[in-house]
Amino acid sequence: MDANKLSQRLKVVADFVPQNSRVADIGSDHAYLPVYLMKQKQIEFGIASEVAKGPLDNAIQEIKAEGLSDRIDTRLADGLLSVQPEDKIDCVTIAGMGGTLIKNILENGKSHLSGDELLILQPNVGEDRLRTWLTNNQYEISDETILREDGHTYEIIVAKKTDKSFEYTEQEIKFGPFLLKQHSDVFVEKWENEIERIEMVIDQMNLAKHDKPVDKINSMKKEIEEIKEVL
Repeated sequence: MDANKLSQRLKVVADFVPQNSRVADIGSDHAYLPVYLMKQKQIEFGIASEVAKGPLDNAIQEIKAEGLSDRIDTRLADGLLSVQPEDKIDCVTIAGMGGTLIKNILENGKSHLSGDELLILQPNVGEDRLRTWLTNNQYEISDETILREDGHTYEIIVAKKTDKSFEYTEQEIKFGPFLLKQHSDVFVEKWENEIERIEMVIDQMNLAKHDKPVDKINSMKKEIEEIKEVL
C-alpha cells in the first residue's frame, strides 16, 4: 500500500472526506491518507499527526517524496493536541486503532475541536464504546459503513456535532444505526462469526468441573439471542 494505492479501508475513509476540506489525520502513519486526498485535489490543507517520532518521520518522507510539504503539515503531538484554531480544520480522520483509544483521543482533545468538524472514525474494535462517547457528547452519526478486507471486518462511523436532541437505542449503539438498516452481507457475516465465537467460549466454560460461571454463561446466551434478533 502507498498513497497512490490505498487499502480498501482507507479508500472508504477517503470517500467520506468532503471536497475542499481542511483535514487533520490523527495517527497518520505514513501520511498515505492526506497525501492521497491532496493528490486527488479533494482537500485544501492537511495535517499528518503522530504521537511517536518513528511514524512521524515516515510521514515526513512520504509527503516530501510527493512534493506536498507546503500543503500537508506534520505534527508530533498526542492526538488532537496537534490541531490549533488557526488551522481551521473542518474534518478529522482517525483510523486503524481501537474504539477505546479513539474515544480517549476525542475526550482528551475536546478543547482542540471547534465542534464544526466532521469526524470520520474507523475503529478496529470497540465500536459501541465509541458510539456511546459520540452520543454523550452530542455527536450525531450521519453515516456508517462496514467492509471486509484481508480477513478483517472494519466499521467506519461518520459523525457531526448537533444542537438537536436525539438518542440511540442500546441496539443501535451496539450494532450501528445505519448498519442495522443496511443489513449488508458483511454485517450479517460479522455477527454470525460473533455468535460462533461466543458459543465456543460457552462450551469451554461448560467444561468446568467446579465453580461453573453460570451468570457469565447466561449473560452470553442472552447476547446470542440479541444478535439473532437483529439478524
